[in-house]
Formats: sequence, structure tokens, C-alpha cells
Amino acid sequence: MSDDEFVRVVGEHLDLVYNLARRLARTRPQAEDLVQETYLRALRGWRRQPPDDARAWLATICLNIARAGWRRDAGRPTEVLDPYAGASVVSGHDTAAEAISGTIRDQVHQALWQLPAVQREAITLMDLCGFTAAEVAAMTGAPRGTILARVHRGHKRLAALLEQQGVTPGDA
Repeated sequence: MSDDEFVRVVGEHLDLVYNLARRLARTRPQAEDLVQETYLRALRGWRRQPPDDARAWLATICLNIARAGWRRDAGRPTEVLDPYAGASVVSGHDTAAEAISGTIRDQVHQALWQLPAVQREAITLMDLCGFTAAEVAAMTGAPRGTILARVHRGHKRLAALLEQQGVTPGDA
């Protein structure tokens, strides 16, 4: 298959890869780098052997790159300033509601990063990317039941963390 076919097939999944990368990376620039690296490695893999399921294949590549980055960065300081923090979008909408929504979204993102990596991965892949437990199990190499347990425990821990921050379930 040609590179044009690659662009057509994997281009359909750019939103999925970006949303996954945004949850697996601490900052937007890191997420953008993760997406670029995912597509670079995907192109190399495509040239060797195109996948049967491009969606799961791309998510697995993204997840593996993120994991490698976490291992590499484990000894580095964890506090990173977000260059987009406080950025606002001009709109005709209720800016106060948008600010509250953005704050809640940031609190959820921060709380996700307080979860163990395996729980954060399982929640991100199932809840935010829409993969089934069986698909996540295949991507991560963990049994389906383990994935379901990670999601359940992660949801409970996430709810507790958000409650500590004063975010109620209706807000998030």
C-alpha cells in the first residue's frame, strides 16, 4: 500500500490519537510531540506491514511511546509549567461558565495524573477513546478482567480526588 493510502486510513483517526496523547502527556506541547512521533512510527510500520485495525494500532503506538517517555522522565522533576495556562478564547458565550468549565477540565486532568499509570491508561482508552475492555486488553497485554478492575478502581479514586478538590460529580 502507498503512503497516500496511509494518509487516508490513519488520517481518520487523528482526533482519537490527539485526544489520547492529550491524556497521556502533561502538557499540550508534549501531546503534540507524542502525536507526531506516533504518526512517524506508524508510517514506518505501515511500510513494513499495514495493520488490520488502524484505530487500535495507532492507539497502541501512542500508548507505548508515552510509556517509554514516562520511564525516561521518571528521574526528572515533575513540575512543568503549561504555556497555555490561563489562555482564553474570545466568544459570545457565557465566559464565566466557560472559565468554570475550563477550571474543572484542568482539575480532572490533574486528578487523572494522580492515578497510577495503569488506571490512567485504562480510563483514557475506555472512557475517553471509546475502546472496549477487550481492545484495551489486547493493546496493553493485560487480561480483560484486569482492565475492568483498573477502570473501576480508577473511577473510585478519581471521584475521591475530585471531591477533595471540591468538584462534585455534576460539575465534571
